[in-house]
Amino acid sequence: QVQLVESGGGLVQAGGSLRVSCAASGRTFSRYFIGWFRQAPGKEREFVGSIHWSGGSTYYADSVKGRFTISRDNAKNTVYLQLNSLKPEDTAVYYCAARLDTRTEYNYWGQGTQVTVSS
Repeated sequence: QVQLVESGGGLVQAGGSLRVSCAASGRTFSRYFIGWFRQAPGKEREFVGSIHWSGGSTYYADSVKGRFTISRDNAKNTVYLQLNSLKPEDTAVYYCAARLDTRTEYNYWGQGTQVTVSS
């Protein structure tokens, strides 16, 4: 089982950068695929990107490709989401989630961290 805690959210101006972290507990963290999602007020949760358990492969939604980068440090049980060139439409609560198999749903979720981008 894995417990996830996001941190690093905050208020930033458009064009700025922020890095949010997802810290995990559990000895088997390195075997989990990690996804990042976000949910803006009044909108459905959307996929932002994901990273393979080895850190060798990443995937991004078209809306963030080229601006956001996901990385992981399995020794620290932490996954990072670097947000660059932020836009007001990036404002949302950002969640990380974990799953052992890409054929299943994400079954572990963090509580989320708020990212607000001012224009």
